[in-house]
Amino acid sequence: MADEDAPLKVQVANARKEDSGRGLARLPRATMQQLGLSEGDVVELIGKRSTPARAVPPYAEDEGLDIVRLDGLQRANAGIGSGDHVGIRKIESKAATRVVFAPAQQNLRLQGSAQALQRVFIGRPLTSGDVVATVGQQRTDQDAPPHVRQLLGAPAYALQEIRLVVVSTAPKGIVHIDETTEVELRSEYEEPKEARRADVTYDDIGGMAGTIDQLREMVELPLRYPELFQRLGVDPPKGVLLHGPPGTGKTRLARAVANESDAEFFLINGPEIMGSAYGESEKRLREVFEEAANAAPSIVFIDEIDSIAPKRGQVSGEAEKRLVAQLLTLMDGLEARANLVVIAATNRPEALDEALRRPGRFDREIIVGVPDERGRREILGIHTRGMPLGDKVDLEELARTTFGFVGADIAALAREAAIEAVRRIMPRLNLEERTIPPEVLDTLSVTREDFVEALKRVQPSAMREVMVQAPTVRWDDIGGLDDAQMRLKEGVELPLKDPDAFRRMGIRPAKGFLLYGPPGTGKTLLAKAVAREAEANFIATKSSDLLSKWYGESEQQIARLFARARQVAPTVIFIDELDSLVPARGGGLGEPQVTERVVNTILAEMDGLEELQSVVVIGATNRPNLIDPALLRPGRFDELIYVTVPDAGGRRRILAIHTARMPLADDVDLDDMARRTERFTGADLEDLVRRAGLFALRESLQSTEVTMAHFERALGETRATVTPEMEREYETMAAKLKQEASAISQIGFIAPGMLTPKGEKNP
Repeated sequence: MADEDAPLKVQVANARKEDSGRGLARLPRATMQQLGLSEGDVVELIGKRSTPARAVPPYAEDEGLDIVRLDGLQRANAGIGSGDHVGIRKIESKAATRVVFAPAQQNLRLQGSAQALQRVFIGRPLTSGDVVATVGQQRTDQDAPPHVRQLLGAPAYALQEIRLVVVSTAPKGIVHIDETTEVELRSEYEEPKEARRADVTYDDIGGMAGTIDQLREMVELPLRYPELFQRLGVDPPKGVLLHGPPGTGKTRLARAVANESDAEFFLINGPEIMGSAYGESEKRLREVFEEAANAAPSIVFIDEIDSIAPKRGQVSGEAEKRLVAQLLTLMDGLEARANLVVIAATNRPEALDEALRRPGRFDREIIVGVPDERGRREILGIHTRGMPLGDKVDLEELARTTFGFVGADIAALAREAAIEAVRRIMPRLNLEERTIPPEVLDTLSVTREDFVEALKRVQPSAMREVMVQAPTVRWDDIGGLDDAQMRLKEGVELPLKDPDAFRRMGIRPAKGFLLYGPPGTGKTLLAKAVAREAEANFIATKSSDLLSKWYGESEQQIARLFARARQVAPTVIFIDELDSLVPARGGGLGEPQVTERVVNTILAEMDGLEELQSVVVIGATNRPNLIDPALLRPGRFDELIYVTVPDAGGRRRILAIHTARMPLADDVDLDDMARRTERFTGADLEDLVRRAGLFALRESLQSTEVTMAHFERALGETRATVTPEMEREYETMAAKLKQEASAISQIGFIAPGMLTPKGEKNP
């Protein structure tokens, strides 16, 4: 056993998000053995200050590694950062007779039962000056010792995670709360003494592991170890530009870096700098930089930098131009700056002055994008950390179904689900009383149904402008299109759900699918079903949404559509009646027509320099011969799918789908009707079923069934919209499209029912 006066030094690493706020130190087994520790024993972590933790074994993947996993609060309490070394020794904590807590967050007043706090923190080792957090119920290992299970599975009594500072303890030193401890909760915020700020740490940011690593090497290293760069004989990085869609966590990330690097943080909100007097804006900017230089190491964070540093050639005001010049001078002027890093955030990087975006000013640009499924799972874990979750809440399922959600959207989703839970207990509350009975709070939990209801109200912010209602059509709702279904499943579902399979085979997935065939065969229905089954975002558009009378605006709309689809991938873009948007070029006279420029833009978007990642384009048309041939080559619309008129078996399935909710009489023979409805499309069969139901209602509004006689009358009034000539010509067209894309321009199209290839006579 090690000497208590000589603590062991172990390197610090970040804990998982689910361990955040629980006061655990995950130690190597060899270190636990060397210190004589059992699971759940109290250890003292010694950095710039001392703080206690409960020792638990390492994660399975950490076996054999000589690191200790600590969460952001513990790192802040000990005054250390990830990568530093911390001293660890075994210690006995005393039972506290009295502990005083206060909010550790500004603008927060707390009122509540100190008894509830006692239950939350029972068994938790503390010391004066620590910042601690209330955390929700966690599913814990049932084989763990009872006191560890009690610590890890402590019940929650709040709908959110609240951070508290330990103002004082009696006796002093490292203590723990038990049943006899008197707990006091002060209502007003109190600044923790000596402890580092811990309002935001890396534990409060999900889905950004790679981004955090990039930012740390650009910011933490120069601020904490400037001698590294002096030894290498290079200047440290001076600035980092964060850009990405709104709500992805750019500001939060900058604050976490400032807290974790133990640097002073100076915030500049773009519009606040602007002054009315001549030179006032530049003076305010200089003052912030001077203050930051005096308090070094420090971070200057400029939020919405595009508002104070726009392109000088595109602004008319002299004040804006002078302000940009002042910022350029401060970031890269004659006066050398040491231990000062500038971080800027914007969601419009293209609006920034070009002079800022070079090494020496902003040395690196980091994209903070829309999180993927794994990132959404981490963010959901963070925002539900302080929630008493019901047994059926599956965060993995929620992460799968929240495509396009950024961090702010997931926070709103958790808040809406919590409000749903509160709404349920409202009838049990007496509004005249100031406090809520503990028995009501004990039964409060957020269920899966609360999240389902919340999902109806929260839309992904990155999709608000182009969001359509998620399709509800499934493959089971489509009949008679087996070949088209199979090709769409292989081409759309598989690459979106399992992209690794394509990477393993060294092939790329298809970028586009063109569904063509006679009207009413179910092309639009297929697109809806594939978006639903692939669990992807679905953007439906039509030519009227994209075409504009203003020069250049149509191309901008299309570029914006594809840019948004890339941001919220995986995405299915569905363009109905594609022939009206991308007709063959060369037909216009004089000035190039709008549609020709639109065709050029779509060609560039689908197969240009910028890759489409997890974005699939599906087009539907019944006039494929009018579409520009350049779109119909591999690399753009890779798959040309002929959606045929259904055969007898297909018609039988379509009739079964449309009559599933209809009260049919015993004499109704769907097989006979399927045989008698040759060349009927899905739309024709739906019309047949609808007419039969109307005939039954005409006889009596109290009718309870539809008989074969009603279907016979409906058959007399319904016709097939596809004629034999149309069917032959579509088959000819399909054969020619398969041979070569250029043959499309040689196919003529006269009128419905009169489809004839060029050069042949009408029958």
